Amino acid sequence: MQPLAIEFDDLEPAKYLQLADAIRSAVMHGKLAPGVKLSSARSMAHTYRLNRHTVMNALQLLVAEGWLESHERSGYRVTKSLPIESSINTSNTPILKANPYQFAKTLAVPAAGMDLTAYKYNFAGGLPDLASFPHKEFKRAISYVCNHLDVNQLHYGQISGNEQLKAHICDYLYKARNLNANDVLVCNGSQEALFLIAKAFITNGDFVAVETLGYPPARHAFAACGAQLIDIKQDNEGLCVDDLKAQLQRYPIKLLYLTPLHQYPTTVTLSPTRRLQIYQLCYAHNVMIIEDDYDHEFHYRCHPLQPMAADDPAGIVIYVSTFSKIMFSAARIGYICAAPEVLAQLTAWKQLMNHKNDVVMQLAVAHWMKEGAFERHLKRMTKLYKQRYEAMDSYLTALQAKGLPIDYIKPDGGMAMWVNLNEDTRHLKAQLAKQGIYLQTEVEFYYANSVRSLKPVNYSHIRLGFAGQSSEEMQQGLALIVGALYKQA
Repeated sequence: MQPLAIEFDDLEPAKYLQLADAIRSAVMHGKLAPGVKLSSARSMAHTYRLNRHTVMNALQLLVAEGWLESHERSGYRVTKSLPIESSINTSNTPILKANPYQFAKTLAVPAAGMDLTAYKYNFAGGLPDLASFPHKEFKRAISYVCNHLDVNQLHYGQISGNEQLKAHICDYLYKARNLNANDVLVCNGSQEALFLIAKAFITNGDFVAVETLGYPPARHAFAACGAQLIDIKQDNEGLCVDDLKAQLQRYPIKLLYLTPLHQYPTTVTLSPTRRLQIYQLCYAHNVMIIEDDYDHEFHYRCHPLQPMAADDPAGIVIYVSTFSKIMFSAARIGYICAAPEVLAQLTAWKQLMNHKNDVVMQLAVAHWMKEGAFERHLKRMTKLYKQRYEAMDSYLTALQAKGLPIDYIKPDGGMAMWVNLNEDTRHLKAQLAKQGIYLQTEVEFYYANSVRSLKPVNYSHIRLGFAGQSSEEMQQGLALIVGALYKQA
């Protein structure tokens, strides 16, 4: 491919968009024929004096739009299925005929959401205690917003989130997590954040490394966008660095998805040494890290480790977090911190999806944070969840003392415990549901279609959430669980 003549304008939109526009125009006007191979991202970065990530952003955007195809080990080519034909107008400008169904995908119809009213005992791992949320206090925040609302904020605009809320989130991240964020993208929960990242960075056939035991909705989002998932081994200290290194040498991995604090579902906190080793490996192999920090606040034994994104000199970490565990999931407030070029592309994708989040909710949360009520609520809930954390530990220890074959490692924090019952748990979920008990079993946390599956022969673990129900309910539910599994009254 001969270099295109491109003059970048510093006053125009981001350079990756200018580069994408130039390549798109070249395809439309026949300067780049169907099937032609583009120069490598590294070569284009050198030619146009751009950062390699800027070039990759442009190429990935064109793949998402259907102008380019990504081929493993051979780079990018102009899509062959978009034939160029001459226009019948006098300009003879080549045009494209596109098949509108070419990029259609069929997704599995999702199962109905969990009906909390159907269970008397709920051990869901990330369920906050909604009964303890200060509803009247938050209602006052909503009333304040409605009484002092600037109606102009109800129009389109502020795609990346309300500026007041964004400023409070940035201040909070610096104070609570030592993460110095200049900007964030507010999303409709962390699931939208993960899907936006997948749409922006994953093209069909790309390899994404994930923890063998992991968060199913994240992996489903990656797979829906064309990713091939590579399982990375785990041990009692988290992700195995040596195995990650081996897979990076074997596969051209583009992204690594991690839950380094309170790993989902095993609750292990990744040590500073392993975090540094993983970061260095990803930097050396040009791999972006998605850090999902879903319940950072709830850490009990010590101060939680700062996020990997807090020490990210190369700008390769995309940090995702949420207010769902602090408030309630229906608030739909998640956010992304990342390098400016990454946020710019993610914001562009968000505009395609839904323009903006609920303005009244954003303003209410911003006011709630400004008044200090957010942090007061957080302190109350951390104290409450620590009490339930100790109660769960006490109940499990008592069951061990009775001779039951239960093993677990008490985590440093989180909202759940990973417990080995040393019995087959594959059918336990359905069995207990009949008794009004909800829990998650080990088999749910493996991905069936992984390129490199590391599924075990035996499934003996369960994930026991302790935050969302009282200690008394927890104890009663545990008694029913062990009674059903070990045939004891």
